[in-house]
Amino acid sequence: MDDSPPPANAAPKTRILAISGSLRAESVNTALLRHATSTAPSDIDVALSACIGDLPLFNPDLEAADPAPVRILREQIIAADALLIASPEYAHGVTGALKNALDWMVGNESFVHKPVALLNAGPRASHAQAALREIVRTMSARIVEPACQSIEGSLVVRRGMVVDRLAADATLQAILRALQAAVRAGPADDPP
Repeated sequence: MDDSPPPANAAPKTRILAISGSLRAESVNTALLRHATSTAPSDIDVALSACIGDLPLFNPDLEAADPAPVRILREQIIAADALLIASPEYAHGVTGALKNALDWMVGNESFVHKPVALLNAGPRASHAQAALREIVRTMSARIVEPACQSIEGSLVVRRGMVVDRLAADATLQAILRALQAAVRAGPADDPP
């Protein structure tokens, strides 16, 4: 590994926070996000947030107390240049854990103008994707359409391991590059 500093005119690394809507240990969505952390191009840093399962149930009466897990997630989101969210579908909607995490973020500015990609490992999970789009748009996030993908998770992940690395790597790198392009373009260049 080359530890020399980047050239003075080099663009800083793009920081992407990956959030899984599943708390399952063997989640295909989480496995794909975990793989994105290891397959990201060298100028993109992907970090997987692991705190949504620690969040208390959303209660506006607790917002002033700023529970530690909520503060940690908010700080992770604010520090990121973009978000990559992957969620399974439960009962035609997003998971309760993900909805809870998003509810905690509604009362702050963490999602405002943040480029967001929506990844789904179940191509039949159209209801969850539609619901998630509506939620993050309402939170004033910028959905990056070229970075939103449905991947047949069972084709690339088995037992938490990526088995079709070529397909997964190509798709994930395209998603990450589209997010990076949105970050570099800035909010003024995004379509309404």
